[in-house]
Amino acid sequence: MTDAKGKPRVGFIGLGNMGRSMAGHILNGGYPLNVYNRSRDKADDLLARGAVWCDTPGALAAASDVVITIVGYPRDVEQVYLGENGILACARNALLIDMTTSSPELAVRIAAEAEKKGCRALDAPVSGGDIGARDAKLSIMVGGAQAAFDEALPILRLMGPAIVLQGGPGAGQHTKMCNQIVIASTIMGVCEGLAYGKAAGLDLPTVLKSIGGGAASGFQLNVLGQKIIDGDFAPGFFVEHFLKDLGIALAEAERMQLDLPALALARQLYQELAEQGHGRLGTQALFKHYGA
Repeated sequence: MTDAKGKPRVGFIGLGNMGRSMAGHILNGGYPLNVYNRSRDKADDLLARGAVWCDTPGALAAASDVVITIVGYPRDVEQVYLGENGILACARNALLIDMTTSSPELAVRIAAEAEKKGCRALDAPVSGGDIGARDAKLSIMVGGAQAAFDEALPILRLMGPAIVLQGGPGAGQHTKMCNQIVIASTIMGVCEGLAYGKAAGLDLPTVLKSIGGGAASGFQLNVLGQKIIDGDFAPGFFVEHFLKDLGIALAEAERMQLDLPALALARQLYQELAEQGHGRLGTQALFKHYGA
């Protein structure tokens, strides 16, 4: 079903740091938007702009042609899609797009269950954090069938310019694991480089002017490095969520009998950070390990 302008009805579940901005771009794109979130107050601004509230994931799925989810953990994904009164209990001929960073195995299972119900499923995790979500500059890594990918493209383009089909179900999640593994080692390097500069008595903003324009440049250094220097540990991406991602990546690596020592170290350091009560800070808070 479509609205009077010929646009499919989009349902969006998960209005956190990133999801609220992503849903807003879809609304700005002229799509009729249904929303659900565990905390209804996070939907207030979208509802004021014309979005429609649904009381359950199943109710949202029944009222939507396209369902997009970005929730916290694989267990949340499983509950939202496969639980009682979940998406797959109520969706009919819908395109389902999970943008949570989740388990590749779960993505494969959801795709198989969706096919049984006459639906199409994509796993499409994103990279870019709250800034990328806000500015519609996310990188979107997609797993699933080509036809479903083509169907999803007009909506995905509202959230970011870098959208790549990586392969079949689960391939998007595996690609996101590659992304998180690279980030894990990179942010450790950023923290250690700045800790070294601080110990050497250097002026860190001046250091960043030099190394931020050289071979070490990149988002982790230039954006999060500046936040570290400013003492800003507010979350663009929560430590506890990154720790979840590193756990998935490490489990997949072990399953493939792949030894990734830097990934294991990053997980250990972030686990210690979370145990110290810093799980709701941003990933740049790893600098606290070095005496910040």
